[in-house]
Amino acid sequence: MQRDRRAGGVSGSKVEIGSLERKRINDVLHKQHDKSSPVISRVLNGKAKEYLNVPSASSGKQSGRFVAAVSNNKCSDEEPETVCEESDVSGSDIDETSWISWFCSLKGNEFFCEVDDEYIQDDFNLCGLSSQVPYYDYALDLILDVETSHGDMFTEEQNELVESAAEMLYGLIHARYILTNKGMAAMLDKYKNYDFGRCPRVYCCGQPCLPVGQSDISRSSAVKIYCPKCEDVYYPRSRHQGNIDGAYFGTTFPHLFLMTYPHLKPHKASQRYTPRVFGFKLHKP
Repeated sequence: MQRDRRAGGVSGSKVEIGSLERKRINDVLHKQHDKSSPVISRVLNGKAKEYLNVPSASSGKQSGRFVAAVSNNKCSDEEPETVCEESDVSGSDIDETSWISWFCSLKGNEFFCEVDDEYIQDDFNLCGLSSQVPYYDYALDLILDVETSHGDMFTEEQNELVESAAEMLYGLIHARYILTNKGMAAMLDKYKNYDFGRCPRVYCCGQPCLPVGQSDISRSSAVKIYCPKCEDVYYPRSRHQGNIDGAYFGTTFPHLFLMTYPHLKPHKASQRYTPRVFGFKLHKP
């Protein structure tokens, strides 16, 4: 009995001592935790950030975690300022895109080059076009990106007519511009990049072509491509390009282009296809 009481007393004292030690250790840990892991709020450029130190489970050391509250329409402070500046620049570039650049970048308008604003602003170059294009003045302002209030006065249908007139006016101006030195140089770059397509004829071996119209009168025929090697015309491969008015390029351009750059004119194709039946040539009736 005495041994049991002594044993029980000893064990009870050990339990009390262990609980006291644990309590002291917990107190120390709580004090350290209160000192080392507060939530620190900082305000940088008007944006609230909180740095929270959380004990690491693996090493026992404290590791920092970053918690940030940023609105969706503003850039984060952690991102460099150049990112915000680049986004602003890219946005401004999109906003400042001219009507001419926008029109030439449309799918199917790869045949067009960008006409200089100075050429369009010269009334001599536009002589006679006012009688061919409806809404001439409004269409010209739209091409030159002149801010007007006619959009508020017109109905949606009238605005569509003005846009259609602007496309027609630009096409007729384009037909005249590509006959100038600057226009020839612009079309030369597109010719070297095969923007006008290649001749579909087998014996022309992929000869690059030039756009040509079968009439100088608008709405007479669609644009075709002219092969300087076989000296024949073909339909463009793209159906979008096949819907362009041929008068926007005219009947003169490809021939004057080859006269201006004679080194680009290839030798005329001499090889022709010969029809045969069981290896024998067909006799003409």
